Amino acid sequence: KKQAEKAVHQKKEQSKTKCRKARRRHVNLVAEFNRRQRKNIWLETHIWHAKRFHMVKKWGYCLGNSPTEKCYRACYRAMTNHCLLQDLSYYCCLELTGKENELLKQLVRICSVDTGLTFRVARCLSGRFQGSLNLYRADRYPEDALGPVTFIWKPRDGSENRQLWIWMHPALKQDILNELKEIFQCSEPEKVYIPEPATTSAQEEEQMDVVLSLGKKRKKEDKEGEKAVPVKKIIGDGTRDPLQSYSWISQTTGVVISDRTMEILRYRLIGPLSHCVLTETLKAASLQTV
Repeated sequence: KKQAEKAVHQKKEQSKTKCRKARRRHVNLVAEFNRRQRKNIWLETHIWHAKRFHMVKKWGYCLGNSPTEKCYRACYRAMTNHCLLQDLSYYCCLELTGKENELLKQLVRICSVDTGLTFRVARCLSGRFQGSLNLYRADRYPEDALGPVTFIWKPRDGSENRQLWIWMHPALKQDILNELKEIFQCSEPEKVYIPEPATTSAQEEEQMDVVLSLGKKRKKEDKEGEKAVPVKKIIGDGTRDPLQSYSWISQTTGVVISDRTMEILRYRLIGPLSHCVLTETLKAASLQTV
């Protein structure tokens, strides 16, 4: 009897760890990636960086900090002779939409000509060039600096309304956003972002257990895996709570402030062959006129 009880206690429990082939199925990969993005959002190039860089968690994102190999010489050669690409998608983007006069009237309060360019400079106002400047709290220059930003205007299309995109570091986003909402008097949200119900951990485990339940044959698992609907990838913003609003409108000026962070990807190309890479990569679409 003692030997039988001993054998029962020593019997190993059936391992719940799935084989690599099962873990690499698309439905299981998406569910696992979504689970790992609950606290820190991944960039579109995260998988590539995770295989080659030491990753750090900053400002709500998971970013590549330093390479795992000594590739500094290769990066230097790429910058000087070829082309090097950097992923800057973690930078926050705020979109201002409204009449050009109303936008410039209030934006002049948070910058100064003494520091260089402003939002009103002609070459940037046309939408052909990107500008950069330092922002301050309204009417507080040279005190209370907010930080450096870059901006680009959407080219004119014959309408009174213009669009302005302002890019900033995620550490500066909340201060700049609050200042913009104050000077444009945007207090009421235009619409509230209601995220789709995300799959909870219990639901994910249940879904994965259905697909890969223990004791079933491999053939049945494959059939169920084909019919299983992949979990939708979470598209979020590491600097904003999903339950918060992402767009605000002013009742007096009609200016709309929208948070476009992680909706517009941004890459930086460095090197003498940057234009060649863009020329070979981007193809002009054929316009069809009715």
